[in-house]
Amino acid sequence: MSTSSPLNVLFLCTHNSARSILAEVLLNKIGKGRFIAYSAGSSPREGGSPNALGLQVLRDHGFSIEGLRSKSWDEFAGADAPKMDLIITVCDDAAGEVCPYWPGQPATAHWGYPDPSAGEGSAAEKLEAFRQTLHAMRRRLELLVNLPDEKLAKLSLQQSAKDLSHA
Repeated sequence: MSTSSPLNVLFLCTHNSARSILAEVLLNKIGKGRFIAYSAGSSPREGGSPNALGLQVLRDHGFSIEGLRSKSWDEFAGADAPKMDLIITVCDDAAGEVCPYWPGQPATAHWGYPDPSAGEGSAAEKLEAFRQTLHAMRRRLELLVNLPDEKLAKLSLQQSAKDLSHA
């Protein structure tokens, strides 16, 4: 991989409303120009609006939320879609779903995170669940963006991404 050609990474979660959106925003911000992140889901949230608490946590941490929307993974399976180098599922439901065919045989990994929108509790407790998810993702994504180029080469990327699922 050269620095002139960033890796395209697609984060998948069933509804593409919380975890995959958080990961997309984080990687685009910390990716140092080496990565371009996208997110999608098999059953995107009706109306296309990401989870409001997820958006609030992103704003609170200084991230832009402009243009974010819940998208179908079909947008990334067509011939005119960006070619993905790495596809990461971030929810257990998406990991078990039958995914579309991804052109170019991208590397894949599953990085499971608990659903921050599933918990009961006060508004503050729910917001804290989103903060914890954001911080957990940031730790793993910082490891990814700091991998040396040889670990991001096509033949090594599959193993590198899987190894980070245990980080």
